[in-house]
Parts: sequence; structure tokens; C-alpha cells
Amino acid sequence: MSTLIDGIDYGPLAQLIGKWIGNKGLDNAPDAHANPDLTEYSDELVFTVAGSAENAEEQNLVSVKYHHVVRKLENGRIFHDQIGHWIFDKSTHTIMHSLSIPRAVCLLAGGQYQESNGESIFNVEAVAGSQTYGIVQSPFMLEKATTKAFKMMLSVKDNELNYHEITSLHIYGKDFEHSDKSTLFRVTYDQE
Repeated sequence: MSTLIDGIDYGPLAQLIGKWIGNKGLDNAPDAHANPDLTEYSDELVFTVAGSAENAEEQNLVSVKYHHVVRKLENGRIFHDQIGHWIFDKSTHTIMHSLSIPRAVCLLAGGQYQESNGESIFNVEAVAGSQTYGIVQSPFMLEKATTKAFKMMLSVKDNELNYHEITSLHIYGKDFEHSDKSTLFRVTYDQE
């Protein structure tokens, strides 16, 4: 697969472009007592090109934007909607992932990209209070359902995408590791 799109080298992000569908997701979220509540889900993830950016005439970045919609398998209802960007800095091999969810939580996670046996692996993390890869949340969320940390591993091999993410929460008076994992398959390769 070429990493060059419209004259821009997207590097490893080019592998993400397209529409991905899956029905093998598992959400491990807290219930009202901060006990595990497992929900099977389907998800749709669409990545499109977002272009390049130059920062302070020194840093050159490329990015893809995405929209991720998650539905409960039992009834088809949307229970998670997320937008953001995956960003690559070729000079440092750094991957950044910005995301926003309509619960009034945003974050910027950072990490490294690597390849292993034809698989591209993106590992990123964010921690509340960090000046670089951190988390911003509304006063309500900070008081009632604080996001303390986030880490995600996303891998792509051919037309299969897997991800596993863990969001460390303090909710219902307890700490809880909220996790989501899924396998998706590319159904289209659209650049825009």
C-alpha cells in the first residue's frame, strides 16, 4: 500500500484510511456500584485524510481524522460516539491521538509506532495533569467520573484492525479500569 496520497506522505497513517466495520467488540464499563458491566458491541470506524501541518517552521506533521460510532449488539443503540485525529511526526516516529467524546472529555495521547511481522502497531497514552499528553474534562466529569489515564494499542495488518484501550476512572467512589476491545475489517478504501 502506498503511503503517498495527493502528494503527501502519510507514513503509517495511510494504512488506516477507509471504512472499517466490526461486530466483535466488548466493553467492560462500571455499573452504579463500580462493578464490571460487560456489553458486546458493533462498531464503525471511518478514517479520512486531513493533510499536513507545519509547526513553528520546524515540525512537519501529517494526520488522518476519524469518526467512531459504537452500537450495542443487543438493540443497535448508539452508546459511544467519538471524533478525533491520528497524527504522525516522521522525524521522531511519534504517534499522537487526539479524541473528543460528547461526555465533555477530550484528550491528547502520545507514543510510538512500530512494525512487527507485517503488522503496524500504534501505542499511545495520556495522563490527567500532564502538560503534554493529557486529559481535559468538564467540572461534572471531574467530580463524578474522573478520567485519570488512558492507553490504547491499535494494530493494522492488511484489512484487519484491532484495538484495545483502557481508561482509568474514578467513579462511584472507586477506581475502575474501563476497557474496550474490538476487531474490525476494512470494507472500503476512501481517502475523503
